[in-house]
Amino acid sequence: MELFFNPFDNLLCILLGISFTVWFTLLLVFIIVPAIFGVSFGIRRLYMKTLLKIFEWATLRLERGAKEKNHHLYKPYSNAIIAREPTTSLEEEIKEIRRSGSNKDLDSASEFEMSDIFYFARRGVESIMDDEVTKRFSAEELESWNLLTRSNYNFHYISLRLTVLWGLGLLIRYGILLPLRVTLAFTGVGLLVFLTSLIGLLPNGRMKSFLSEKVHLMCYRICVRALTAIITYHDSENKPKNGGICVANHTSPIDVIILASDGCYAMVGQIHGGLMGVIQRSMVKACPHVWFERSEVKDRHLVAKRLSDHVQDKTKLPILIFPEGTCINNTSVMMFKKGSFDIGATVYPVAIKYDPRFGDAFWNSSKFGMVNYLLRMMSSWAIVCSVWYLPPMSREEGEDAVQFANRVKAAIARKGGLVDLLWDGGLKREKVKDTFKEEQQKLYSKMLVGTQEDRSRS
Repeated sequence: MELFFNPFDNLLCILLGISFTVWFTLLLVFIIVPAIFGVSFGIRRLYMKTLLKIFEWATLRLERGAKEKNHHLYKPYSNAIIAREPTTSLEEEIKEIRRSGSNKDLDSASEFEMSDIFYFARRGVESIMDDEVTKRFSAEELESWNLLTRSNYNFHYISLRLTVLWGLGLLIRYGILLPLRVTLAFTGVGLLVFLTSLIGLLPNGRMKSFLSEKVHLMCYRICVRALTAIITYHDSENKPKNGGICVANHTSPIDVIILASDGCYAMVGQIHGGLMGVIQRSMVKACPHVWFERSEVKDRHLVAKRLSDHVQDKTKLPILIFPEGTCINNTSVMMFKKGSFDIGATVYPVAIKYDPRFGDAFWNSSKFGMVNYLLRMMSSWAIVCSVWYLPPMSREEGEDAVQFANRVKAAIARKGGLVDLLWDGGLKREKVKDTFKEEQQKLYSKMLVGTQEDRSRS
């Protein structure tokens, strides 16, 4: 029996060896080597254009089938659930309510009228029906089907041909793309840990900095290819420089590798355990990143001092910070924390905008864990995004940290085509602060006091 099976076993081993050799050669030639030199063969962009044509064909098939069956394919698309009136001041709106509900002269009205409560009741109902904060933490609705889901509200009707196409896409994404991407991800992370640990043994100097930069860029570019990320960088002349702080809007944890694959940054964050801790400890050996212990994170003065000391050294890499402090769903920019704007360093704003047609990059951390999220990313068609480097900005005379942060945020929102919101992203997990309620109370009381003072003068 052994003599009978030996030829088969040998043939199987030869085939496996050939398969592994071919796989590794393709990986080396088409991914790792281009990542080292920062070049691209254009395969990913050709892949993106092919996907767009398939999506357009699928949408046309859906529309034709829905028309034949007399089905409503699209729901009325609107950014809001209810129609809001143009925003006016609290005083003007309350005067309008009093004017419409009373025949008395407004100047002779009492300090408080029962009709005033209708203003606050209406605002409350509007906030409940169309909460502009909560909807920023859920995936944005697509206007075309990307063959990734069959539960989209707009696309209940699916023809047999499209169902077969969806099944074929499922096979390609999970049977071919996912194993390739997982292999690339482990390759990129493994090389990052190994090579940065080796570079950490070298003495500080130009050679160490040069090798560290090349290794970081190579490994991040491999990780970008693990997501089939197609990134378009604009205005590269404004890229962050040493001694500055790079601030960007935050949609996903992969924002880091999106930016770091085009330039090296000093990362800022809390020290973790497990695999993330191993990566952090190896990275800091080769490059001066800013890691904090759990007990140090809440010490604002210590954090500010560490950041200030870093940016004052012009030989160190620019710091990369996401001031929102949480992930927002690629439609808006929320309140920037003022800490990084209070240091006095030059700020380099960066706007990141993802194309949701190929895959939703938003990380809903309250719904998906990190591993689940990364698997969803690696089983998407691709991650397509645009990055804009904005001109450097500094604090103006008489401008405090909050005003500076809002000015930078507005510039990022404007460049990335995002909605500029004043709300704190921390509302994702926290209750509304009492200060927000007190602010409305102060505005109302100021209006009443002001009205009373005007009457006393007259």
